[in-house]
Amino acid sequence: MNPQTIKVACSNCNLRELCMPVGLSEQQLQRIDEVVAVRRKVKRGGTLFRNGESFTSLYAIRTGFFKTCVATEDGRDQVTGFQMAGEIIGLDGIVNDHHTCDAVALEDAEVCVMPFDRIEELSREVNALQHHVHKIMSREIVREHGVMLLLGSMRAEERLAAFLLNLVQRLHARGFSQSELVLRMTREEIGSYLGLKLETVSRTFSKFVEDGIVEVKQRHVRILDTEALRRIVNNQQACH
Repeated sequence: MNPQTIKVACSNCNLRELCMPVGLSEQQLQRIDEVVAVRRKVKRGGTLFRNGESFTSLYAIRTGFFKTCVATEDGRDQVTGFQMAGEIIGLDGIVNDHHTCDAVALEDAEVCVMPFDRIEELSREVNALQHHVHKIMSREIVREHGVMLLLGSMRAEERLAAFLLNLVQRLHARGFSQSELVLRMTREEIGSYLGLKLETVSRTFSKFVEDGIVEVKQRHVRILDTEALRRIVNNQQACH
């Protein structure tokens, strides 16, 4: 395969605003184009990296949807996050030079491979890139903190409401509808992520439907009342 055919330039990628620093000069952009080595396709159900694998690159998701998960002592998969197009995945490997979770594609996906040593090297020249990498890491820490709060104190309804609001908000940043989404993950995976049993997830979805907050057709979810979801989450926060 001719490397040119799979070489992608960040400068003409429509997701650039989401995963690269904004406001760069032409010259800096050309340098940043050197960050991406190749693009890699991952089939649905395929693994981008596994727990314990040595860490070499960060990945910018170009198309598709991933989940990150770790195997628990009793052999179950604990979902630790969901990542979508325009988001960076693989940050877990920076600390100890190896990955601490599996990244599995929930649909056919394509990622841009960004060797970390190259990012570090370029960061020294392009301060905006270094700042951006720090921002992405910071966002990840904030997200983890949010999940801990979610699992630590919220009831099932609050967890699911916060989850749906977060997903819609991230999709909206990518130009998708603010009220309609297709869930790429199963109810079971949502439960694993939110620390809820499968039946609880299904029951909570049904309650939202009964209350006229959402419409659900298999994996298609339409949010009819965003404010109601916000109230569910904010009431909880007001109580603490």
